[in-house]
Amino acid sequence: MSPHARGLLLLILVTAIWGSTFPVIKGATDTLAPPILIAWRFTVGAVTLLPLLLIRRQPRPAGTALPPRSLPRDALMLGAWLIAGYGTQTIALQTTTANRAAFFTALSVVLVPLWVTVAGRQRLGWTLGLALPLAVGGLALLSWEGGALVTGDLWALACAFTYAGFILALERTAAHHAPLPFTLAQVLAVAGFAWLWALIAAPTQLLPAHAPWGALVYLGVAATAVTTLLQTIGQRTVTATEASIIYALEPVAAVLFSFLLLGEGIGVRGLIGGALVVGATILSQWPALGGRPEIPEIHTERLD
Repeated sequence: MSPHARGLLLLILVTAIWGSTFPVIKGATDTLAPPILIAWRFTVGAVTLLPLLLIRRQPRPAGTALPPRSLPRDALMLGAWLIAGYGTQTIALQTTTANRAAFFTALSVVLVPLWVTVAGRQRLGWTLGLALPLAVGGLALLSWEGGALVTGDLWALACAFTYAGFILALERTAAHHAPLPFTLAQVLAVAGFAWLWALIAAPTQLLPAHAPWGALVYLGVAATAVTTLLQTIGQRTVTATEASIIYALEPVAAVLFSFLLLGEGIGVRGLIGGALVVGATILSQWPALGGRPEIPEIHTERLD
């Protein structure tokens, strides 16, 4: 197998794992409050990543001309964005279906170039201009399929906004730090914020007697530590555009796992709506002919 083909397969596996987290988290919210779930997930993830850091010391990233930045400060900033994203996503899954939450969350990829365009006062590229109504139309069909909008849908939409903010913040800071220590620092920051949230919101549930430990270990090890490692390996031989298109299939994987694990179905309107959202996600990452800078390098760095 060629290195490029191996990289594609690894990223497809990463996307499948990300998609599986939606039904797993939804199932775990039946017995765990959102801050408890997030705190234990990221604690497990940190414990998994720590040995890798001790075994493999990573030098400072290439490009010594980069100005020095404080790793703890950047990790705390990104951790704040992440806890907002994971918090809104976990709350959303308490009241909306896993497949709908996945498609709403996928809007973060469309929001990133929109955010950059508005902040930079640039002209709206034709690809983004077409992606936006496609995404809105897709979400409208998804909502029509499952009935009226519920509170969880709004939380999922908030997750898309917060994760877009994380993507942009990561783009400004990632090149200044070695990947593995920076990833571990972010995971530790999210765990710290989550434990603080748990102490305030659910102080009597910090050590749940009937926690779904299998789900927590899966989320911490597979969906946090393993995906980060596989993503780093895979993207060495896969272009950013290819990676972004693969990642756009995350909600498709979520629909499949939601059906297999939770029995959640999706009708014709939902399928069309989901296809529109995926299409808008891919289109928003396509290089605009008018010259809008391509942004998929930002999107491909993520924790899920």
